[in-house]
Amino acid sequence: MNAHLAPSHIVGIGASAGGLASLEEFFKAMPTDSGMAFVLVQHLSPDFKSLMDDLLARHTKMSIHRVANGQELEANAIYLIPPRQVMTIADGRLYLQERVGQHLILPIDIFFESLAGAANNKAIGIILSGTGSDGSRGIQAIHEAGGLVLVQSLESAQFDGMPRAAINTGMCDYVTTPGEMPTILIEYAQHPDVMQAAKPELHIVWDEGEFAEIFAHLRRSYSLDFSKYKPSTVERRIARRLGFHHMQKLSEYIKLLADDPQELDSLYRDLLIGVTEFFRDSAVFAYLEREVIPALFRDAVPDGLRVWVAA
Repeated sequence: MNAHLAPSHIVGIGASAGGLASLEEFFKAMPTDSGMAFVLVQHLSPDFKSLMDDLLARHTKMSIHRVANGQELEANAIYLIPPRQVMTIADGRLYLQERVGQHLILPIDIFFESLAGAANNKAIGIILSGTGSDGSRGIQAIHEAGGLVLVQSLESAQFDGMPRAAINTGMCDYVTTPGEMPTILIEYAQHPDVMQAAKPELHIVWDEGEFAEIFAHLRRSYSLDFSKYKPSTVERRIARRLGFHHMQKLSEYIKLLADDPQELDSLYRDLLIGVTEFFRDSAVFAYLEREVIPALFRDAVPDGLRVWVAA
């Protein structure tokens, strides 16, 4: 018996109202041998019997699975979230937890945030047609982890609430139709520049003049000086942007920054998100729990302890 083939990338797809047509268009154009795994998170009524697996089977030869708790992901397969469940991912496996109570739960955000932590730069988030804003927080986590974010264009979505909320975050790498997304995914996975740009160990060799020119563009537009940022962080973020544009030279990218305000904004946002890595550092929080918090309460006796949380 052949061992399971682990996926090269894990693609989380969030969809709600109007999402079926978008999913059919997407999988009709998606090659069956991409090496990726596709995890679909939909808004499903607790009493709704989904026929999604039967409907998608008309458009793809990939195997389709209704997720079982602890199920291992395989390449070239599609996974569907069951009704009444919240899904997360860890160590290449999908885990389910039953939804309880009537309070608002955002299953796409929950899965995408989990995916960002589990797959890092191998995570891909896609937002398709739907109402509300579920997924908009999750794509930010994927973007911050170095993954790829695609969103369905507003004009092609039957319901544009979810795509619009995602686009408004400014964290989308591509906004396009579902039928065009597979081409982007394949190129992203296979293009060496893109893949190399996401690697933490990458170091770009350039002179101070090129650094200064990029920082000058950012300073003029945003009144913010990035020249004091950690060099390795700046290098990774700029390398990521070069990869998306298939560029080899910084001089080409500097010209693009001068000509394209949208790209300048994308670089600006990419540089800003590095600070949030602290909040995903489990070792830091473990140290706070073990050393800092107990010491605060120990030293507070008998005068008490005041805690201020900034809004």
